[in-house]
Amino acid sequence: MQRVSMQLTDVLSQQEDCELVEITQETGWRFIGIKTTIFLIRLFFFLPSYAKKHQADVILFSSMVTASVSHFIRKRTNVPMVGISHGHDVTLTNPMYQWLVPKIFRALDACISVSSATQQECLNRGLDPSKSKVLPNGFDVKDLANIPPKDEAVYQLEQKFGFRLKEKKLLVTVGRLIKRKGHEWFIREVLPQIKSDVIYLVIGDGAEFNAISKAAAGSPISDKILIAGRQPDEILQYAYAGADVFVMPNIKVPGDLEGFGVVLLEANVRQTPAIASDLEGIKDVITDGKNGYKIAVNDAKAFAEKIDEIIEKELPSLSLSSRTFVENKFSWIQVGQSYYNYLKEICSKY
Repeated sequence: MQRVSMQLTDVLSQQEDCELVEITQETGWRFIGIKTTIFLIRLFFFLPSYAKKHQADVILFSSMVTASVSHFIRKRTNVPMVGISHGHDVTLTNPMYQWLVPKIFRALDACISVSSATQQECLNRGLDPSKSKVLPNGFDVKDLANIPPKDEAVYQLEQKFGFRLKEKKLLVTVGRLIKRKGHEWFIREVLPQIKSDVIYLVIGDGAEFNAISKAAAGSPISDKILIAGRQPDEILQYAYAGADVFVMPNIKVPGDLEGFGVVLLEANVRQTPAIASDLEGIKDVITDGKNGYKIAVNDAKAFAEKIDEIIEKELPSLSLSSRTFVENKFSWIQVGQSYYNYLKEICSKY
C-alpha cells in the first residue's frame, strides 16, 4: 500500500492543473501501531484547518486506516473526502475496527476500491453503491528503464543463492509469508506434481516463515526449493526478470483478502507470465492467455498441469504478451488519469 500510494501521488502531481499537498508518516515496522495511532490523532486535530489553509478541493486518504479520521472530522470540514480501499484494510477482523468501518463509509464522499472483490467487501459493510468506484493499481513506467536482461538476472540469482538454472525453469513467488498466500499448500500439493525440471524460489518474510520452511525441508524435492526470506530491491528485480513463471497460489482464509496483487504486475512487466489462484482481487489482474492464467482455488493438479503446459508450449509467446498487456492496461499513466478524472468528478459536485 505504501508503494502504491507513492506512485499514485507521483503521477497525480504531474497533472498540469493539480497541486498536490502530501501529509505522510515515515516509519518502519518497529512500533508501527503506536506511530500510526499518533499520526491519526495528529490528523484529527489539524487536518480540517490544514485543508482550509490550502483551499483544498478534495482530501484523498490512501487507505481505509487513514480514512478512519473522516468519521471524526466530518462535521468540521466541508471539503469532500475520498478513501482508497485495498482489501485487508477493509476486512481486518478487529471488532472495534469493523464497528468503525460502516461509519467511515458514511463520512466519505466516495470510496475507490482497487478491485471488484474489494469493492464487494465494502458494499457488504454498508458502502453506498453510488459512492463506490473500482480503479486498479498500476506499475511505475520508470521501472521499464531499469529491467535487467534475463540472462544477467539469472546469472545474478545463481551467484546470490548458489543454484544452477541450466536446463531448468525458475518459478518465483514474492510476497508476505502469510496463510492466504498459499506457499505451504503449493510446496506440499503442487510442486511434487510438476513434471518440468524447476527450481522454486520464495522471497519474503512473515508469520508463516517457519511453517513454509518446514514444508520445504520435508518435501521429497527439497533440493529444488529455496525459501530466501526478505531480500533487497535489487534482488527482487533480478527475481522478477529471471523467473520463467511467477506463481501466486493463494488460498481462501476467512477474514483475509487479496485486494489486488501488485506483484503480478511487477512480474508481468518484466515479461514473466503468472499462474495464480482464481480468487478475490487476482481476478481483476490476470486475463487468461494474455498475462497468465487463473486456476481454481486448491486445484493442485490443474495448477501443476498449467505450469507444465506453459513451460512446454507457451512460454515465449506468453512472456511477450504479458508485458504488452499490462503496459496497455495497468501503467500508472492510464490508471493515474482515471484517478484524476474521478477526483475531478467528485469535486464538481461541490
